[in-house]
Amino acid sequence: MLLAHLSDAHIGPVPRPRLRELLGKRATGYANWLHKRQRLHDMGLLSRLVEDLRAQKPDHVAMTGDVVNIGLPAEIAAAREWLAGLGAPSDVSFAPGNHDAYVPGATPLIAEAFASWTTGDDGYSNFPYLRRRAGVALIGLTSGVPTAPFVASGRLGDQQCARLEAVLEVTKREGLARVVMVHHPPYRGGARPLRGLQDARAFEAAIARQGAELVVHGHNHAQSLRFVPGPGAEVPVVGVASASAHRGAHEPGAAYHLYEITREGNRIKIEARARGLSESGDQIEDLGGLEGLSSLGSEV
Repeated sequence: MLLAHLSDAHIGPVPRPRLRELLGKRATGYANWLHKRQRLHDMGLLSRLVEDLRAQKPDHVAMTGDVVNIGLPAEIAAAREWLAGLGAPSDVSFAPGNHDAYVPGATPLIAEAFASWTTGDDGYSNFPYLRRRAGVALIGLTSGVPTAPFVASGRLGDQQCARLEAVLEVTKREGLARVVMVHHPPYRGGARPLRGLQDARAFEAAIARQGAELVVHGHNHAQSLRFVPGPGAEVPVVGVASASAHRGAHEPGAAYHLYEITREGNRIKIEARARGLSESGDQIEDLGGLEGLSSLGSEV
């Protein structure tokens, strides 16, 4: 399988909200969009990145959240149309982020709009969902929960963590390459205070007991690599840059990752590389192998 991973599209422009839609957290979020985010996130750049991604002909696409900004119904409708442009729902998997759950009212709208991209092969439409594709288990989580203004943390919850561990165990027995998709960095210290995954310790415990071959996430708008303990070997946890961000002092340029997952006997091999905005900012190009992650292997 050739798996593409992108995240944090932050699709804009944000439609002008009605006054009643700006109650609570949306007021500060909309101000942030007007004064910062709309200059950072470029929809033309996002379109070029997606065009380049499609040209690589991946077998599956993982999108790990933050497709909207403040959870307006009009934003969600536009994001659904954009997600449909990545590929058929059977070929694209979505894991919601904190902006997708910006306010309590947005969560059910996201669940309904993106159900085709978050439903497992068994029709299970809750998280985590499981999709089996060409010897790969694609396991989608949601870490997006409504939070107070100026807070961007996430949470999985006990029920989701317990089901995750059960899914990891079943797919391990099946000999599948297990890829976990989540928005927030799912390890302790993965993000700044008030921005991290609140129950990262529980996620780490599930991985320590059952393992996985790869975990991918977004949220920090930066490429990153961390290894967390598994039952036999460390598990790579890889973050990707925002798919729409200009290159700047605090943000790396837009990028996405490609993972070639192959099997050699009882060994699963993963080769990873990045494609994204060039240093000059005028084209999307091959950025080379991910540092420290050019080749991974695990026994199944």
